[in-house]
Amino acid sequence: MEKKGSILLERYELGKLLGQGNFAKVYYAKDLKKFQNVAIKVIDKEKTLKAGLSEQIKREISVMKMAKHKNVLQLYEVMATKTKIYIVLEYAKGGELFNKVAKGRLKEDIARWIFQQLISAVDCCHSGGVYHRDLKLENLLIDEDGSLKVSDFGLSALIDSKRQDGLLHTMCGTPAYVAPEVINRRGYDGAKADIWSCGVILYVLLAGHLPFQDSNLIEMYKKITRADYRCPNWFPPEVRRLLLKILDPNPKTRIPISKIMENPWFKKGLGTRPAPARLAKVESTEAKLSEGNAIEKQFELSKPSNLNAFDIISLSSGLDLSGLFVADDGREDIRFTSIEPISVIVAKLEEVASELKLKVSKKDGGFLKLVSSGGRRVELGIDIDIFEVTPSFHVVEMKRANGNAFYYQKMLKDGMQPALKDIVWAWQGDSTQSRFKEKRCMSNFLCKLKFMYDVEF
Repeated sequence: MEKKGSILLERYELGKLLGQGNFAKVYYAKDLKKFQNVAIKVIDKEKTLKAGLSEQIKREISVMKMAKHKNVLQLYEVMATKTKIYIVLEYAKGGELFNKVAKGRLKEDIARWIFQQLISAVDCCHSGGVYHRDLKLENLLIDEDGSLKVSDFGLSALIDSKRQDGLLHTMCGTPAYVAPEVINRRGYDGAKADIWSCGVILYVLLAGHLPFQDSNLIEMYKKITRADYRCPNWFPPEVRRLLLKILDPNPKTRIPISKIMENPWFKKGLGTRPAPARLAKVESTEAKLSEGNAIEKQFELSKPSNLNAFDIISLSSGLDLSGLFVADDGREDIRFTSIEPISVIVAKLEEVASELKLKVSKKDGGFLKLVSSGGRRVELGIDIDIFEVTPSFHVVEMKRANGNAFYYQKMLKDGMQPALKDIVWAWQGDSTQSRFKEKRCMSNFLCKLKFMYDVEF
C-alpha cells in the first residue's frame, strides 16, 4: 500500500493523494534523481484485469508515448510490479480546467489563449494518427505557468482502429461533449468528432456553462443532433461565426482544424500569453452576476453525472448489469439502483441518516456526505453519489470516506440496507431475479433510445 513519505522503487518520494477512481490512484511525488515534481498514476493490475481494461491501459500508454507536444501531459516512465502499474507523468500544479471555469467564465483573451493551445495539441495528435475522443474540461489540466496540458488518453483511438470504411465505430466520450455522429453510431471520423468537442470547450470557456445541457439524456442528445444552442449576448460576432462552423452537426461540412487555425479571431495574439494570464481571475460583469447561480448549478449538476447508459453498456456484458452491481464482500463502496425520483432518494437517505445518528452535509458536486455525530465513539464518514441514467433510473453509490472499516460494513448490513428497502430496485450482488429486473429496466431504456433517437446498439 502506498503511503505518504514512502520511497517508490528507490526513486520517487510519494506525497499527497491527488485523486482516485475504481482502478487507480494518482499521487504527487518527487523524483529524487532529477529533483522535479511528478504525478504517479498507480493502477491495480488485478482490478483492471477483472474489468477487462488491460488493453485500454496499454493503449493509453502507447498513445502518450506517441503524442509529444508542449500542451500534452508528458509521460516520463512506466514501471510495474506483480500487482501494480506505475505511470510517471508530468505534474500539472494548477489541476483541472473545470475547477477554474466553474468559478465563472474566462476573459476573452484568456479563453482564446487556452483554445489556441488546445487546437495546437489536438492538431499534433491528429497528425500522428491519434484521436482523443474524450476531450472535456476535466481532461484539460493547467500547469504552474497557467499553460494547458491535455490528459487522459484512455478512450483514444489510433488510426489503425478504423474499419474498411475509414471510420471509427466505438461509442465513447462524455455525453455533453460528444459529437452527433458518435451518438448515431453510424461510423465517424475521429478528427471531426474531436473538433466538435473543442467547440463545446470553447463555448464553455466563454459562457461559463455548457451549450447542450439537459437532465434528460434523450433531450440532451436531441439538442446535440440539432446543434440547438444559444450564444450569450457577450459573445463577439467572430466567435459566433466560428462556433457555427465548429458545432456543425454535419461532420462532412464541419470546419477542419487547418481552417480553424486560419480564422482571424483564432489568430489574434497567437503565441502571446495574456497578461495577467491567471485562470482563476474571471470576468465580472452584470451578465455574469445575473447568471451566476444558474451557471454554478449547471456545473454542480453536470460533473457527477458521468454514469450514463453508454458507461453501463461498456462495463457490462451485453445488457447483463452484473458486472457493475456485483462486488466482493467487504468492499469499500456499494451500489444500488432505484426507480424513484432523485428528490425521494435524497429525502430517504437523510431520514435513514437521522435514524442512525449520522449528520448530513452537502458534498462537492451537490450530493451527500454522512458523518458520525458527537454522541458516537466510532468516527465514520460516508460519501454518497447519485448518478442519473434516465429521469426514472438512478444508481446510488456509497463509499467509506474515513473511519473504522468494520463499523462501516456493520452499519451497511444492519442499518442502511434494511432501512433503504423502500427505494431500492436492486442492491449489488442481489439474486438472479434482481439482475433480471436490472436487465429488463435497461432493455426498456435502450428500446426508448432506439425509438426516440434511432440509436443502434
